[in-house]
Amino acid sequence: MAPFELVRAGSLAEALELLESDPEAHVLAGGTALVLLMKQGLLRPSRLIDIGGLAELRGIRMNGDLRIGALTTHLEAERSALVRRHCPALASCFGTVATVRIRAQGTVGGNLAHADPAQDPPPMLVALGAVAVLESGAGRREVPMEDLFVDVFETSIGPGELLREIVVPPLAEGARATYVKFLPRTEDDYATVSVGAVLRVDADGRCADVRVALGSVGPTPVRARRVESALRGERVTPARLREAAMLVREEVDPIADARGSAAYKREMAGVWTERALRALLP
Repeated sequence: MAPFELVRAGSLAEALELLESDPEAHVLAGGTALVLLMKQGLLRPSRLIDIGGLAELRGIRMNGDLRIGALTTHLEAERSALVRRHCPALASCFGTVATVRIRAQGTVGGNLAHADPAQDPPPMLVALGAVAVLESGAGRREVPMEDLFVDVFETSIGPGELLREIVVPPLAEGARATYVKFLPRTEDDYATVSVGAVLRVDADGRCADVRVALGSVGPTPVRARRVESALRGERVTPARLREAAMLVREEVDPIADARGSAAYKREMAGVWTERALRALLP
């Protein structure tokens, strides 16, 4: 590992000042991804700003919306009574991240800032309509989760900005959510495809609203807008769900790797989108 300077920020204000003075510095939170990249020689930062001790970025609270601090670990989010009560599917999603050891160390904010297209929480957060709250010396701004991710390992977090918290709006009355993924090998492996979905069916059996997002099948989480358009206002039946779900094959952009060919992943995207939607039927 190349030598580097480690600076521990004593407050959020200090962290923002350090970032403003050195835009090339990297932020260290849980370190589960960053340190690995440094050990592999893929990343050689000259300075790390350690924000791990900042209480301002920790914790989960309910204030109309569910608010998850960026330094909250996956394990804390998975086990949170607030998350389980207000969005069980999100708690379940956090519980699928890698291993217990990684979940206990890795942070929600670090995961999102890393922007690995194969990781778990992003598709579920996109489907839930979550928002990322970014903070800099100039103030705060909110970015819809689907706009946070720009490319593989690239986000819209600007120079001098930190991810402060994630805001998850409450599910509409009658809406249900789920997160599913296909693991080709072990439970801690990256998924071949993952799907986060939210579905609300009205009293007449028609789709009042739907949001679907997929992971591992594109450079960023893929919002399945064709699937959504094909379902809204339509009577929800297993046949209709299957027909709509297969449209996702036209929206994803997978690459071939050890988990399957691009063609295989495209087919699995349709299969697992259908499974996710079927799980949400009343």
